[in-house]
Amino acid sequence: MQIFETLEEIQAVAPAAVALGNFDGVHLGHQALIQKTVETARAKGLKAAVFTFSNHPKDLLPKEKKVKNILSKASKEEIIASLGVDYLFHVPFTKAIMTMNPATFVEKLLLDKFHMKAAFCGFNYHFGYKAQGNPAVLRQLGQQYGYEVTEMPAYKIKGDVVSSSLIRTLVASGQVEQCMTYMGRHYAIGGEVVVGNRLGKKLGFPTSNLVIDPSMVTPPNGVYVTYCTYNGVRYPSVTNVGHKPTVGHYGKNVETHIFDFDKELYGKEISVEFLKKTRDEVKFDSVQDLSAQIVRDCRQANAFHQKNMEE
Repeated sequence: MQIFETLEEIQAVAPAAVALGNFDGVHLGHQALIQKTVETARAKGLKAAVFTFSNHPKDLLPKEKKVKNILSKASKEEIIASLGVDYLFHVPFTKAIMTMNPATFVEKLLLDKFHMKAAFCGFNYHFGYKAQGNPAVLRQLGQQYGYEVTEMPAYKIKGDVVSSSLIRTLVASGQVEQCMTYMGRHYAIGGEVVVGNRLGKKLGFPTSNLVIDPSMVTPPNGVYVTYCTYNGVRYPSVTNVGHKPTVGHYGKNVETHIFDFDKELYGKEISVEFLKKTRDEVKFDSVQDLSAQIVRDCRQANAFHQKNMEE
């Protein structure tokens, strides 16, 4: 997949079927839209493209609350690439784009830059100045400029409309076990392992620590059954999210103990998948009480993993 990170670097691309949207989370609804785009592109001899923004459009609106990301930029690109996309237009949402009227947006971006021959969007897709563009406007302009428009209806699972806002709510409320239903994968946090306070190692439970990116939606403080992926291998693990109140004052981080693992991971990249929350974070009266609880947390997580493997 060829990735374009600025409009300026998009030169001489082939005619394309283009999936339009923010695709934050690349949930199952997004995947269905992108897969439909890829299928049509193959059938019509076009390139399959995705047009999205590297920042959330609401970030430019002063009265809007910042929207937390579900995926890192790298993860978003990796998942989209896995769907068979040829081009990813992953460009910044700027004031110039925000203030384009819908016709200019179509002419200057979708047609002149992306050579779009077919457009694919969700039922709630908006574009252009004050979000005046929508699927109906896109179709109207398509009749004028000669491209086709496919509008996907709301994607529902168990009666719920699958959306990025739903997934943010699930993660932020600790209902991580439900993410698989709507995303087709577990919610995950990745990054470089940093040096922690090394208390876990002293207690016999060495941990790998990730600093939480404040731009990302994160689970509430507590203990979670997790998987940790390092160097392409997925290991059963247990993770604490929080501030470690028993032993001091720390910034919120992700601290993962990998079962039956003895490699040093400082400076290495890992990814932690969240399967289930088992308890809230607690301030214990002593380090001994904390150590006893860690033993119980590990037993509970191990039992969960064992049951999953048997199923």
